[in-house]
Amino acid sequence: MNNEKRLYVHPGPVRVWHWVNALGFVILILTGFQIRFADILNIMPLQDAITIHNYVGFTLIGNYFIWLIYYLSTGKIKIYILDVRTLVPMAIKQMLYYGYGIFRGDENPHHMTPDNKFNALQQQAYAAIMLIFLPAQMLSGVFLWKVKGYSDYIHLLGGIKTIDTIHVILFFFFGSFVMIHCYLATLGHTPLAHFKAMFTGYEDH
Repeated sequence: MNNEKRLYVHPGPVRVWHWVNALGFVILILTGFQIRFADILNIMPLQDAITIHNYVGFTLIGNYFIWLIYYLSTGKIKIYILDVRTLVPMAIKQMLYYGYGIFRGDENPHHMTPDNKFNALQQQAYAAIMLIFLPAQMLSGVFLWKVKGYSDYIHLLGGIKTIDTIHVILFFFFGSFVMIHCYLATLGHTPLAHFKAMFTGYEDH
């Protein structure tokens, strides 16, 4: 494909962060299921699942702060900032495309650029995930890791049952997100185009 039809939209640090995060998510989901349903699952010994879950969890917390520092220092964080003036009409257009237009071969209403990577629906979802849900999951996970050490904070937030409920609800949310994310990633001009872009950095038009 001609270079004129390719856009470099995924810098190297973002691609590395993405795949570390993706692998970590899969491991956390598998070990999370083992921990939560230890009485009916036997993927691995429970103590091994807890140990792996903790180590990978802290790895992804570090990975998150690498992401945050990179996006803040480069100014790329602006791709997550919602424009309330165009948000609703663009979101409606994108929903119509995903729900109807894509099956007719209509053109995607969103045209990706390096500074405008996400369509309106993606932008809302990723902003919520990266700035609200993921920090909440990390914080609740740290509290569950050392309950006695953070007992004052846990009590302030409603007790251990509240923290555990938040962590489990977000666990199922992120499990669902991974499946939806993988499906949406197949909606490029070929089923593997977006996957390839997260290795090469280039999106093909």
